[in-house]
Amino acid sequence: VAVAACAGTLLVGLVDPGEPGHYPACPFLTLTGLYCPGCGGLRAVHALTRGDPAAALGFNPLVVVMIPVAVLLWGRWALFSWQGRQDVGKAINPVYIWAFLGLMIVFWIVRNVPFGEFLAP
Repeated sequence: VAVAACAGTLLVGLVDPGEPGHYPACPFLTLTGLYCPGCGGLRAVHALTRGDPAAALGFNPLVVVMIPVAVLLWGRWALFSWQGRQDVGKAINPVYIWAFLGLMIVFWIVRNVPFGEFLAP
């Protein structure tokens, strides 16, 4: 998983998603004209690989905030697995999962209304 994530990050770092024709368009944006929670995520990762966190936050702040969280959760899971601990599946409380889903839905809605334009990629 780590090798695949690093390879994907390297690809996005080398091939600019802001240039047309390199990556497919977001299907939700294409069909509805609305931004999904992931819209701008590739451009955010590209900006992070270039050392520009301010631009990355402008593209998709949710992705930028969730990258370190995902790395920490995966690292915890990997450490528990290597140690042979039995509580590997208890890495995160379901309350946090539901809270994240709620946050993602609110982010999705707010970035598509006029007062939330600053969240659009």
